[in-house]
Amino acid sequence: MGPMDGAEKPSFADLVRVFARIGLLSFGGPAGQIALMHSELVEKRGWIGEPQFLHALNFCHLLPGPEAQQLATYAGWRLYGVRGGLAAGLLFLLPGVAIILALSVLYAYAAGLDWFAAIFLGIKAAVLAVVLQALIRMARRALDSLFKQGLAGLAFVGLFFLDLPFPLVLLGAAAAGGIVASLTPSWLKLQAVPADPVRTARPAMRATAHTIAVWAMLWALPLFAVWIVLGGDHVLMDIGLFFSQLAVVTFGGAYAVLAYMAQEAVQGFGWLQPGEMADGLGLAETTPGPLILVTQFVGFLAAYRDAAPFTPLLAGALGALLTLWVTFTPCFLWIFTFAPWIDRLQNARGLTGALAAITAAVVGVIANLSLWFALHVLFGSVTERRLGVVRLYWPDITTFDGLAMALGLIAGVHLLVLRRSVAEVLSAAAVLGFIATIFI
Repeated sequence: MGPMDGAEKPSFADLVRVFARIGLLSFGGPAGQIALMHSELVEKRGWIGEPQFLHALNFCHLLPGPEAQQLATYAGWRLYGVRGGLAAGLLFLLPGVAIILALSVLYAYAAGLDWFAAIFLGIKAAVLAVVLQALIRMARRALDSLFKQGLAGLAFVGLFFLDLPFPLVLLGAAAAGGIVASLTPSWLKLQAVPADPVRTARPAMRATAHTIAVWAMLWALPLFAVWIVLGGDHVLMDIGLFFSQLAVVTFGGAYAVLAYMAQEAVQGFGWLQPGEMADGLGLAETTPGPLILVTQFVGFLAAYRDAAPFTPLLAGALGALLTLWVTFTPCFLWIFTFAPWIDRLQNARGLTGALAAITAAVVGVIANLSLWFALHVLFGSVTERRLGVVRLYWPDITTFDGLAMALGLIAGVHLLVLRRSVAEVLSAAAVLGFIATIFI
């Protein structure tokens, strides 16, 4: 398997060196990471042609999970097969994994200290601006028709007010998109499919089935080990099953994953407080690697706080590693299974419509996350009330945090108006939070 576009094939050592560099420099969330890969692989070295890079990116958007990490894996696969995909995908992850694990340990031990809380007050407030920026960017890109805008609105109402299950919302959007793509594709602004699309040779079904079997077994192996050793009711089993489910249902990129995970980890399992979830997102935003590494932070704290029969630190490390395994093993499964089918998949009108509808619904998902975060960061007490099937979040006005509001507004101006980088804004907010807590 050679490089795309007939460019000279790099040595495997060169591939390792370049993806190690990408892994160390991959700050800025999915958009920044994809831009970095484009610069390194397309512009500087010509290992991948521009059309092939965009083709691969569109393919990765069809898959659940972090699109930037899957793009790195796919690029490695195109150059050196499975070993290239493993090398590229793992090198994209490892620097961020090491840093987030170290920060998770520090967070667990220092969370009760006043100076630490002061720093993270600023980070939590800035995260509101970061999530709002993601919402605005995605809405501009995805909501280019009235039908898509309606899907986004329905997804928001279904999640925020009706408390519908996240997978049900996405499945409903996918079904609607598939039907509309067949009947009135103009509602989704889909481009017409060529009358005689280019077809590649059909991949071998036996090879596809073998790949699925091997990677599904690898995915399940640690879960089976936890079940045998600790039983089905241990926190590690809960962690493994929840993040395995997350890996399957989270289409739409990193922020879709975060929206679902944040509310389940806080409200469903009680592993974290809402402010701690915002802290984890702030850590992931300021470190290299995919934003979804915040799952590692959640897995660490969940196991750290329910450690038996291990020590808290060992339990936290096991929780973090298990979370990483069941979050990213599926990414390799998707790429190695479906990459040979990429040209055929992208000519499937129903699939394209379903994914366009999911992308639109994800805007509503992120809007739900934005409002949920805002309520829990700006108010010390938020309760749920029910009016029939409608769920309402009711903040206690007396617990309003004016300092958090001020820091959030400052962060928003610098991020959205002055166009500062996310890392700069979060770092400055942390310093301002520390200073303000001392003097106010």
